[in-house]
Amino acid sequence: MNNVISRDGTGIGYRQLGNGPGLVILHGAMESSRSHLQLAEELADSFRVYLPDRRGRGGSGPYGKDHGIRKDVEDLEAILAQTGARFVFGVSSGAIIALRAAMELPAIQKAAIFEPPLSVNGSVSTDFMPRFRKEIAEGNVSSALVTGMKGAQMGPPIFNSLPRWLLKRLTEMMMASEDKKAQDGDDTFRKLAPTLDYDFRLVEEMSDSLDRFKAMPSETLLLGGGKSPAYLKTALDALEKILPHVRRVEFPGLGHGASGNADRGGRPERVAPELRRFFNSPGA
Repeated sequence: MNNVISRDGTGIGYRQLGNGPGLVILHGAMESSRSHLQLAEELADSFRVYLPDRRGRGGSGPYGKDHGIRKDVEDLEAILAQTGARFVFGVSSGAIIALRAAMELPAIQKAAIFEPPLSVNGSVSTDFMPRFRKEIAEGNVSSALVTGMKGAQMGPPIFNSLPRWLLKRLTEMMMASEDKKAQDGDDTFRKLAPTLDYDFRLVEEMSDSLDRFKAMPSETLLLGGGKSPAYLKTALDALEKILPHVRRVEFPGLGHGASGNADRGGRPERVAPELRRFFNSPGA
């Protein structure tokens, strides 16, 4: 692990592996720097890959009360300044940060974006957030995770047909099993649950903000899975229309977790070639 100090004094931890041009991978919700280790290993022959822990996770400091996307961009800026990296790959909520950063930080030459949950004319609902925040505040983590999964439409198809009490019980069993196997420093679902609030805040803050990306200076690769929720495809469709230097790739048969480790349903060996091709190609 390495560490850099962000503008407000918060420490941001990151892993690094490989050799070559610098590439930062920003993970999404309910993830940490470990969540894309297998993707980093696939790319390590071509790039020096940096895997930050976003705030509230692993080697990084906590969120502050005034946290917003500006802080996330500053955290990424600090990593770019320390490492000299010029490429960024953002996943889900991390993709929202990568998009905003690519608009504002000249250091970013190319940005790959995987399914940012950007709301387009209300396409992403956050109506479930008051309930989620109440359950987290009460320490009812299993209920909060069920609320978040249903609200974000991230569960398998059977998720919507099961009664809530059963989903809560299954979630409790899953967390108990994970807690038993966890080693020191592991970011378990129980530990990560409170960070969901800040991911949903990103969605709320960046709602209906597509017009700001019309002047995107960097080349952009849009990535998505064929089995992902419709609202994520809506965001990619809208971005494809307005970004000036853009290419898009869809992975048939894969979902929102395609870029992550295999134990979370990812297929990094399918995502890595597209990233390698994009970041290795000559600039426009």
